[in-house]
Amino acid sequence: MQSSVKFGSFLRGIAFGVPALFVVAAEPAQAQQPAGQTVITAARYIDVLTGKTVEFPAIFVGPDGRITNIADARVIKWGSDVKHINLGDKTLVPGLIDMHVHLDGPADIGGYRGLEFTDSFWGMTAVKNARDMLDAGFTTVRNVGAGNRNDIGLKQAIDAGYAVGPRIVPAGHALGATGGHCDSTFLPPSMEKENAKEEGIGDTPDELRYQVRRQRKYGAEVIKVCATGGVFSRNTEPGQLQVPEAELKAIADEAHQWGLRVAAHAHGGAGIRAAIAAGIDTIEHASLVDDEGIRMALARKQPVWFAMDIFNTEYTQAEGAKNGVLEDNLRKDREIAQIQRDNFRKAHRAGVRMVFASDAGVMPHGQVGGQFRVMVEYGMTPLQAIQAATKNAAEALGREKDVGAIVVGRYADLVAVDGDPLTDVRQLESVDAVVKGGVLVKGE
Repeated sequence: MQSSVKFGSFLRGIAFGVPALFVVAAEPAQAQQPAGQTVITAARYIDVLTGKTVEFPAIFVGPDGRITNIADARVIKWGSDVKHINLGDKTLVPGLIDMHVHLDGPADIGGYRGLEFTDSFWGMTAVKNARDMLDAGFTTVRNVGAGNRNDIGLKQAIDAGYAVGPRIVPAGHALGATGGHCDSTFLPPSMEKENAKEEGIGDTPDELRYQVRRQRKYGAEVIKVCATGGVFSRNTEPGQLQVPEAELKAIADEAHQWGLRVAAHAHGGAGIRAAIAAGIDTIEHASLVDDEGIRMALARKQPVWFAMDIFNTEYTQAEGAKNGVLEDNLRKDREIAQIQRDNFRKAHRAGVRMVFASDAGVMPHGQVGGQFRVMVEYGMTPLQAIQAATKNAAEALGREKDVGAIVVGRYADLVAVDGDPLTDVRQLESVDAVVKGGVLVKGE
């Protein structure tokens, strides 16, 4: 468009050859930008805290990757010592946050096909999956359960510069009951150590308190517990309560004592109610939530968030059998899919706090942006869907000072798209550029 050409020419004109950084008299407070910074410009950005669109931003980033100033690119000038990332006529949104992923779970390997691979295989696949999520615009993810603490190792590798991926909030091993969704339920007893429990498994409040401490000891930043049965485990049903309220409360109390938040896998109504009553922070899936569960979520003084994955069934039903997923698992998936979507609409309409959660690993990690469309189809406005993956998610993580909005002091995690996601949220299905901590990691 003509406006795009004019804006891009304007930015190129002011980006180079300026001997000193200064602002015209109308903006004297912005006159001294420190040297060695990066400035990111685009046509506009969405302020998810207010819902407003801000035109012609110049977003300055310090050496620590945090935003130091947001100015008007039409009136501010900077010197050649300031690195310029010019995103032209794009619209910026904050880096997206997915609150429910499994980075070491390739979506195309299901059922007993996993036995074809050695134990360390899964951690290797996590490297590519993390990169796919970053390229999809998700600059922060919460990994709610991983074998061999693959999520913690990958987080350390990314932070140390050995791999490229999003900021990871890892859980290590998920907690659960013997024979429950988070236990190993696919193998016969002859293939397990006699009288030995899987990592994370406990059957009393004290055993589960110990597991909280153990996961934290080895690097977990969130605790995951499976309160009910699940879809893709064997010999469990989604509606079954498997960890009672007293044990869930022990987990929540212990985690909160250590400054950690807790996510509860809970499909069934009884499990959802028990998790809310126990003080759990986020309810994962919430597929079969009933009116009482919604009432409890709204009434609880301590915030509780629903993390409902309402997109991945499109993939699992189309590709699951080919990938090796057992028919019994696909049956459960079919039975709850539409109920979960309808309950998403119901919970959102009632005012329950919601965050973006894809369950990536059940579906390919690079496709999770497709969930924005379904969130809008089932009742959210585009802004509300974007806020679920930015502002709301940051609050649910307790990371409001780090991520989730384009404001001074937070990391310069940004996603650029061609159009306006406030009118067409499907723009977020395939993003054009990604910036993490002021560094362009995708796009030109």
